[in-house]
Formats: sequence, C-alpha cells, structure tokens
Amino acid sequence: MQINSAKDLKVYKRAYALSMEVFWESKNWPKEEKYSLTDQIRRSSRSVCANLREMWAKRRYEAHFVSKLSDCDGENSETDTWLDYAHDCGYIDGEQHRACTGECSTIGAMLGKMLSNPKPFLLKQKTDL
Repeated sequence: MQINSAKDLKVYKRAYALSMEVFWESKNWPKEEKYSLTDQIRRSSRSVCANLREMWAKRRYEAHFVSKLSDCDGENSETDTWLDYAHDCGYIDGEQHRACTGECSTIGAMLGKMLSNPKPFLLKQKTDL
C-alpha cells in the first residue's frame, strides 16, 4: 500500500481510534474534572495524531522528523498516565483501563520502531540539481 499521508499510517489510525475512545469515555466524567483530567487526557491523546501529521510534513529532514516522532511518543506516554488516574479515580473500570493502556503500549511500540528506523519514512533527496 502506498502511504500518501500520515492518515495512511497504521499507527495514526490506532492513535486516532484511541483518542476517540478517550473522548467518548470522558464525556461522562465529573464536571469538576473538566479543566484537569478530562482536558489533559483529551489533549494528550489528540496530540499524538497532530504530531504524527506534523512529523509527516517534516519528513524531508531526519532530525525534524525524529523530533516530532519523539513528541508523539511522549504524548502517548502522557495519555497512558492519565488513563491510570482515570482508573484510580473510578472513572473507567479495569477492563477499559487494560484495553486503553494496552493500546497505548501498542502505539508506543509502533512509534519506537519508527524511531529506531526512520529512513523508510523520509523523503528521498534528489541529488541531481
């Protein structure tokens, strides 16, 4: 399959699905969490996708590409932390927590593989000027 945009990446599709799951789950959380846990987990989960889109746009330069990819990994880890809080505060049950943190782990592994071998994703530089 030809990859034409970050949206074609499996990791993007999984991260997007997780961010939507987080959104739907968090809709019923207490109002007092609106500007703390709810806002933070929605922001970090969405940021993985946003950073993947930025990463794709910067694939001409390996250092910029890897930097944005590293940001994705950090935001994914942050989402995992907020999921722990959501579980421990009783906002999600054990099954939902395991499913979402498992998905965070899978996304993290995918990002890790890209970080360890970014070359296949970079634009090929033309040497004939």
